Amino acid sequence: MKVDGFQCESHNHPSLLMIFPYVWNLAFLISKSEMASSENMGDQQIQPQSYWRWSKQDFFPEESFRDWGTYRYALSHTYSRFKDRLLTRSQDSDEIHKLRKESENDMKRCLNWWDLMWFGFGAVIGAGIFVLTGQEARNNAGPAIVLSYVASGVSAMLSVFCYTEFAIEIPVAGGSFAYLRVELGDFAAFITAGNIILECILGGAAVARSWTSYFTTLLNRESNSLRIQTDLAEGYNLLDPIAVVVLVIAATIAITSTRSTSYLNWIASAINTVIILFVIIVGFSHADTSNMKPFTPYGAEGVFRAAAIVYFAYGGFDTIATMAEETKNPSRDIPLGLLGSMSIITIIYCLMALSLTMMQKYSDIDPNAAYPVAFERVGMKWAKYVVALGALKGMTTVLLVGALGQARYITHIARAHMIPPWFALVHPKTKTPINATLLVTICSAFIAFFSSLDILANLLSVSTLFIFMMMAVALIVRRYYVKGVTPRANLLKLVGFLLIIIGASMGTSACWGLDPSGWVGYTVTVPLWFIGTLGMAVVLRQQRSPKVWGVPMVPWLPSLSIATNLFLMGSLGYEAFIRFGICTVIMLLYYVLFGLHATYDMAHRQSESELKPTILEEDGVGKA
Repeated sequence: MKVDGFQCESHNHPSLLMIFPYVWNLAFLISKSEMASSENMGDQQIQPQSYWRWSKQDFFPEESFRDWGTYRYALSHTYSRFKDRLLTRSQDSDEIHKLRKESENDMKRCLNWWDLMWFGFGAVIGAGIFVLTGQEARNNAGPAIVLSYVASGVSAMLSVFCYTEFAIEIPVAGGSFAYLRVELGDFAAFITAGNIILECILGGAAVARSWTSYFTTLLNRESNSLRIQTDLAEGYNLLDPIAVVVLVIAATIAITSTRSTSYLNWIASAINTVIILFVIIVGFSHADTSNMKPFTPYGAEGVFRAAAIVYFAYGGFDTIATMAEETKNPSRDIPLGLLGSMSIITIIYCLMALSLTMMQKYSDIDPNAAYPVAFERVGMKWAKYVVALGALKGMTTVLLVGALGQARYITHIARAHMIPPWFALVHPKTKTPINATLLVTICSAFIAFFSSLDILANLLSVSTLFIFMMMAVALIVRRYYVKGVTPRANLLKLVGFLLIIIGASMGTSACWGLDPSGWVGYTVTVPLWFIGTLGMAVVLRQQRSPKVWGVPMVPWLPSLSIATNLFLMGSLGYEAFIRFGICTVIMLLYYVLFGLHATYDMAHRQSESELKPTILEEDGVGKA
């Protein structure tokens, strides 16, 4: 008989043996085709499993955690695995396409530039301007608080530029975590991921505590009257159940639908904007220029210390970048949403800070509810309630938008298996990451229940400034280094210039922290920063150009962003760095025990799947 053109007899064993490899290859190809077909069906019926599942496979699916034996083996290879992951860099396509499959369901593309613009207002204008302005004007900057907002605003805008370029080219939910995985590698991304999670949790807790303070003002009561007094340590002794309730309500709304949350944010932000204009206009109408003297009662040191803390007021704009995956046209909508909203917000902050310090002497400002009390003291008692209501609306939108953006950060971090992939799942009906939202909300609620605002604001500022500094470094690397294209000599020069820029910036910050009135140290550190940036601009050629929109004046603006963020970090008190150091040690311990091995297995699982077609071709499969 004939089989595929081969003549053979039943007793002709050599001929039969010749057929077997082709039959085997044909069977293998058919099975692969069936597998691909089932995978395609799986794409159409995205989630055959229930969303609410709790098996070990959903939390620790990696080979390293299969049993105690594999875990001990993984721990024994910690050093080699760390070397493997230290400088391993992801690809744009991996972040945009491959990792999204870990969520099983896609988020819905339903946002445009108008939504993002209002998300910018909703995410940023809240507790920072209404609470920290009075607190820092009284304790650190005096009337010069307006200069603090200018300094932190300039630094924030530099970071906004960096975020905008990345969000256009890598439009995924991971924001800065995804960008750093692509440009600086897994380990740098993990350290930043830890700070992102810390920022998400502390940010929600801080705003919720402020919400309670303004709610009591609206009820015409003392700011701590609705909190429960205990005998715990100072700063942790006022329990706040209202903050917990507010966080839960915001998270519930965010879970239901991204589009519905956007509508609510529009309405609340519009009302809040009207109230802000009222505060500025009426504040200036009751201005007394004598309140502006002395302008800098605490000196320049106080101005920059306040700038480092009120930087928290600009925090939240990065959540807009996490919405890129749900944006209809990221290349157009993100620049309009991010740059437009932040430019307007910076001007609003400066005007609000100026109106407060002109209306009331800085030493008389109430640090817990500055604006309502200031209006009450100039005879506009009714305005106190209007301002308190506006502040509540502002903080409510911050919590709403924060619940959206923070959950999307967590989702993408979980997609990379740096935390259990269960938190990456997107619900098939709501198209929102419910598990990730619950993680942030529960942790924020626990901290908000115990911790005071000043403790949270200091630690939050360190994390935020660190993340934004890393983003500027990543942008420089993206422009000047392309794997397989950039010569090794140029790579070494790039690393050298970056070390000079970072070292000089840290030196300037240290000089300021040790002796703000001195000048000798700056004669060394500032020229070094200039030489490092100039050397990069002159000696190195940019290897990549942005596709749609890019940061202008590279490397000068990113280098300046590194310098300003590190300088503001150095302006914070040592207590903030002690807390930051403790949190970093905890992050590294988690990384060594879990995160390193999970990401190692994840990366090598992907590598093996990519190599299989090549191996099959070498074995002759598909060449019949």
